[in-house]
Parts: sequence; C-alpha cells; structure tokens
Amino acid sequence: MKAQSKLYFYLIISAVLLIIIAVLSLNTGVYDFGENSPFRALWQLIKEDPGLSLSDKYVIWDVRAARIIMAILVGSMLSVSGTSLQGLFKNPLATGDLIGLTSGATLLAAIAIVLGGHFKEYLPEAVQFSLVGIAAFIGSFLSMMLVYRISTSGGKTNVVMMLLTGVAITAIGFSITGFLIYISKDEQLRDLTFWNLGSLAAATWPKNIILAIVITIAYIILLPKGKALNAMMLGEKDAQHLGINVERLKKQIIITVALMVGTCVAFSGTIGFVGLIVPYILRLLFKSNYVFILPLSAMCGSILLLTADTFSRSIVAPSELPIGILTALMGGPIFIAILVKFKKSL
Repeated sequence: MKAQSKLYFYLIISAVLLIIIAVLSLNTGVYDFGENSPFRALWQLIKEDPGLSLSDKYVIWDVRAARIIMAILVGSMLSVSGTSLQGLFKNPLATGDLIGLTSGATLLAAIAIVLGGHFKEYLPEAVQFSLVGIAAFIGSFLSMMLVYRISTSGGKTNVVMMLLTGVAITAIGFSITGFLIYISKDEQLRDLTFWNLGSLAAATWPKNIILAIVITIAYIILLPKGKALNAMMLGEKDAQHLGINVERLKKQIIITVALMVGTCVAFSGTIGFVGLIVPYILRLLFKSNYVFILPLSAMCGSILLLTADTFSRSIVAPSELPIGILTALMGGPIFIAILVKFKKSL
C-alpha cells in the first residue's frame, strides 16, 4: 500500500471512530426526552418538524450538538499545535501548555475579565465583543515570542532553556492570575475558575463558527508542512540545503500555533496535555513521519477531547467534571513515560 493510500485509510478509520463517539456523546446527558430520543429529536429538527418541543430543540442543538462540534474543533487544534511545535523544536515535550503558551493566553484573558470593565467602553464595539478572545491570542503570541527569543541563540533553539522559560512564564502567569482571583468579584471569579479548569459548557454556534474559521486558516498553513518538519529533524542546516526556508517556517508555525492556542483558551479555558498525548501515541505508530502525524493528529485530537468531554458529563452526573482535570490525569503518566524514555537514551 502506497504511503498516501495508507494515510487516507487511517484518516477514514479515524473519521468513522469520531462519528461513532459523536453519536454516543449526543445520546449522553441527564435531560429526559420522554418518549422521544436524542436521535429522533435531531431528525425532527433537520426536517423542521413543528411537533418538536422548544426544550428538546434547545438541548439537542444548542447544548449537545454545539458542544460536540466545539470538542472536535478545540481537540483538533490543540493536538496539531502540539505536534507542530514538537516538529519545529525537535522535542516531544514542546507543547503549548508546557512552554507557557496556555499560561500566557490564560493570564491576558484573566486580565480582560477582571480589569476589562475599566477600559472596555473606550474600545470599538467589535473589539469589546471579542475582548477576551483577542487578549488570549495576544497572551499566547507574546509568550511564544518570549520563549523563542530566550531559548534561541545563533539560530539554534536550546530545548532545556525553552522548557525552563515555559516554567517561568507559567509561574508568573499563575501568580498574577492568583492576584486577579483575589481582587475579583463573584461573577468574575466564576469566569476565572472556568478558564483555569477548562470546560466546553459555554459552547455556542457563533463560537464554533469562529473556531471553524481559525482552524481552516491554520490548517491551510500547517498541514502541508509535514515534509518540511521531516527535514527539520535532520537539523536546520540540512533542512536549508534541502530547500526549506527555516526562518519563514518558524515564523509561520509560531504565529499560527499562537492563534490556535489563544482561540482555544478564549473559548474553552485551560485544557492541558492534549498536544502531548496525541503526538506521543502517533509517534509510537509512525515514528517521526510528520506527513502522517500532522493530519492524523488533527483527527485523533478531536477523538481524545470528545471522549474526555463525554466522560466529564457522565462521571458525576448531573454535575460536570472540568475537562482539564481529565486531560491532566491522562497526560501526566504519558509525560512521565516520555521523561523515562529520555533518561534511558542519555
């Protein structure tokens, strides 16, 4: 089987699995449809059946379907962002949350939530509506630039410096966010708790449209970079000899990943380790062939986050477990496994 045909085969299998999980997720929840069923309610909605009650329509479309789509989009973006950074820095620990991207996005989102009321009225209306999202993107971008500047010298990126810089940014972000929590009001405190623990409960269709636009732009830029990232595994000089514009590649990946992480944090809060878990598993299957890993991480990230979200809604029903707790529980052991593997290679 040719490589391209094999990739399409795995993508189809992943898509089928994602659809199955989405169907199960649509059927998961504490709302009682009575004699109806979620699938029948969805079919009535598609046919615009006037017999469908407003409450059934709201739960099936505005709550469950919107949340499923957001889980698919956010999971995919977090996974691809982690995969892209790992390929760029040639290190399996380079993910948005571990190098401070998520912390930077969360910090500026927290500043917008708590202090935004003091200057919001002076901003254009379009900016006011998207202030938290814009702040999250700026925080993610600034964190990425800071990490890159500190850890790169003479055109070479020191991975240890990169991780230590990420730890420092995370510590600073945590301390300032803690201060904001201390001075925040009750409503602001609820919003900050949402950012810190991560949740898809605030999913809406307008947010999904924005996520869909971002993911389309990002994937047009990132998904064709598989061969370039494979070349980067040989080293920057060898990649340049193969015709790769290394500096341009770095800038494209850094800006695009910052956009994706910032948007995800703006809409779903801090959901960690997705960009660590999926690439690690895919590398076990496909080594470091980013022609396979990049597109498959887009699908598998969706599968992982949608599965985690379905469990988060059902484990402690009718309450909801923050999804960031589940992804951290899954990601922690894999992080340790990567460290143990790295230790053995020394």
